[in-house]
Amino acid sequence: MKKQLTAVVFAMAIVVASIILGYAVINRNNKPGNIAVTGLGETNFTSDLIVWEARFSQVNKDLKQAYSDLKNDKETISKYLKSKGLPDSVLVFSAVTSSKKSKNKYSTDGKYIGEDFIGYDLNQTVQIKSPEVEKIEKISREITELLNKGIQLYSSSPRYYYTKLEDLKIEMVSRATENAHLRAKSIAENSGATLGELSKAQMGVFQITGQYSNEDYSWGGAYNTSSKEKTASITMKLTYQVR
Repeated sequence: MKKQLTAVVFAMAIVVASIILGYAVINRNNKPGNIAVTGLGETNFTSDLIVWEARFSQVNKDLKQAYSDLKNDKETISKYLKSKGLPDSVLVFSAVTSSKKSKNKYSTDGKYIGEDFIGYDLNQTVQIKSPEVEKIEKISREITELLNKGIQLYSSSPRYYYTKLEDLKIEMVSRATENAHLRAKSIAENSGATLGELSKAQMGVFQITGQYSNEDYSWGGAYNTSSKEKTASITMKLTYQVR
């Protein structure tokens, strides 16, 4: 009886081993692999903050007079901007900078013989930072009206920003991840494989470019400030296991 039981157990062991070996042979070429895909998240948006600067200056051989003239210009500019509906709180005037201005002197035969002192060159800037983008844009275009009042004013191009960048980044990462997952799933299905677990995720740099521009992406991330209408994008590289 004991010998028969031993024989049965031995036979069952052979059967189990055969099944395991057969499964291994069938799946020996079906080892898990990886698939890496890159997804893109992109959206257009409009800037909600504008920063604009203008510089004004005075030149005079008398330093006190130059400063007095510059002060008068500042008061005129401030009055003008307030007449356009801007409060004092958004007008930021910089400290006055000064330098000596001169011109080179040459002899009748073209040799350099020194310099002539022209006067003290005093400069100051006014900066406006506001969420009223269209309003400040309009003012920046009309500011040349001050030239008629004898003020030497040099207006810079406005810079445009977006105050909800962190929320935008989260949205873009979500879109890029979803896009990458759909690509991976499509590739797996078309190749007869099964998409497994996510094994690695790598986020690319956040890019902000002007809409309809030919700006190049930067390895460190582009951040356009010259365009009011912008495009934000980010990439996500996902690696999945596949069978």
